[in-house]
Amino acid sequence: MIKTVAIQGVKGSFHHIVTQQFFDNPVDSIECMTFDRVVDSLLSKESDAGVMALENSIAGSIIPNYALIDKNELHIVGEHYLDIQHNLMGLKGQSIEDIKEVYSHPMALLQCKKFFRQYPHIKLVEDKDTAEVAQRIQEKQLKGVGAIASVAAAEIFELDILAESIQTIKNNETRFVIVNRKNSAVPEQEINKASVKFEANHKRGSLAAILNVMSDCKLSLTKIQSLPIIETPWKYAFFVDVTFDSYEDFKKAKALIDIMGDGFKVLGEYKNAKL
Repeated sequence: MIKTVAIQGVKGSFHHIVTQQFFDNPVDSIECMTFDRVVDSLLSKESDAGVMALENSIAGSIIPNYALIDKNELHIVGEHYLDIQHNLMGLKGQSIEDIKEVYSHPMALLQCKKFFRQYPHIKLVEDKDTAEVAQRIQEKQLKGVGAIASVAAAEIFELDILAESIQTIKNNETRFVIVNRKNSAVPEQEINKASVKFEANHKRGSLAAILNVMSDCKLSLTKIQSLPIIETPWKYAFFVDVTFDSYEDFKKAKALIDIMGDGFKVLGEYKNAKL
């Protein structure tokens, strides 16, 4: 049973909210300020699992996290989609006019860029975590400083919400993955999504041939992300998510892609959270 989960951020962060929604039993969160620290916590067995944001419907893929999962031989054992609502908050009794600086995670600042054009007097500063800024404002009683974070963070750290849902696109979702040291414990008959990695050689049509195999094996491609292979200039690895109705179809595709593509690896087999 999973008892401790490493998260990027502190209580009230979106990663923390995922742990509350995904796991059937209550879990203790190990707060980490970076995703590297999340991975270290998992590899050292300080935590039983980790939560990592992988892509956002506005800002796109969080590419370094793909590399972290791959490099450290981690396995994706589940996924969770979270509706992200960003709120501007500060110490009680303040207004937006009182706020001179707003600190938040770069991804949150990017998602709220349009809102802050209305307030040119506010300086935007990149920080490590959304909820951690909220915590700091309360602990240090920072006047004139705002945070962009969840409603939960405002409640936990007793801050006033100065503006609600300030993200540019109101329908804003982030896909989080649950990672572990071992592959999925999900029963084979319940697995209907997988994440894989492979390298396509420079022969004409090599990538198309692999994608055709996926189609022929009745796999639906839901995501494809390329990353450069650092050791080999101008060669790329492809990270692909597929869904399927039958695990046998996926097993057939695995066997074929393993032959056709270099460096084939299954990063995870799990339940499709979008169903």
